[in-house]
Amino acid sequence: MHQSEIDRIIQNILGDKPGVACKNGICTDGMCVIHNRDGVNNIVNHGAERVSASIGIDAAGGIEQGLAGMIDHTLLKPEATKEQVVQLCSEAKKYSFASVCINPGFVPLCANLLRDTPVKVCTVVGFPLGATSSASKAFETDQALKDGAREIDMVINIGMLKSGDYNYVENDIFGVVLAARRYGALVKVILETGLLTDEEKIKACMICKRAGADFVKTSTGFAKGGATAGDIALMRKVVGSAMGVKASGGVRTREEALAMVASGADRIGASASVKIVSGETSSSEKSQSY
Repeated sequence: MHQSEIDRIIQNILGDKPGVACKNGICTDGMCVIHNRDGVNNIVNHGAERVSASIGIDAAGGIEQGLAGMIDHTLLKPEATKEQVVQLCSEAKKYSFASVCINPGFVPLCANLLRDTPVKVCTVVGFPLGATSSASKAFETDQALKDGAREIDMVINIGMLKSGDYNYVENDIFGVVLAARRYGALVKVILETGLLTDEEKIKACMICKRAGADFVKTSTGFAKGGATAGDIALMRKVVGSAMGVKASGGVRTREEALAMVASGADRIGASASVKIVSGETSSSEKSQSY
């Protein structure tokens, strides 16, 4: 991808008309959707209308099945025990979450526990830094899928993105996508938005789209920052309807989850999933902070 093509698309995203763009992270004319609050609100409100019409979330209270079906019930802390993972799977079945998201070593256990249920097994690759080699990521993906995973959340190579080596980043993602396609699995690419500028977020989304990924995702939960409505709105604007957008990192309440959905997210990664959909705190969530 040539820099001129990237610059043109960034101009179209960051500016509302030809010739308008942000310079050095500052909106020069008040028309930018990133630095203009009304612009972001317009995207959020537009997204809210689209989502509420399609998934029918019951905002009156109780267990929100529409919202539950959008949540990856997550346990990625390094000290997670087998007992906690078993509890995670039990909760995922009870509340009909989209998936459980766990570290690769627990994939066989979860695949066995969730066999013959609609709950998918999701695992992470190149996690949490994204700095492992492309060959390692592809191998890790293949092994996880052999073990029973059906969704892969890979971390982008952040350093290569910031270095401007876009071909490396695209090939890094494509290697994982290629491995996943052999098993009919989904690939979500974690951008780690808290470490990126707005322009880098746009570039990352464009690269993920070109590489054939299914989702772009905000955060690992292990770096600074987390999911924000503004980032979700931006990511949705870049990828359009062709890809999914996953909000992850710091989403702990129903209100926060619904704000992400309203901004354009169609998947939520959270450890406080039971609290989000029912208002109750489960035993597996009490010790988590993801």
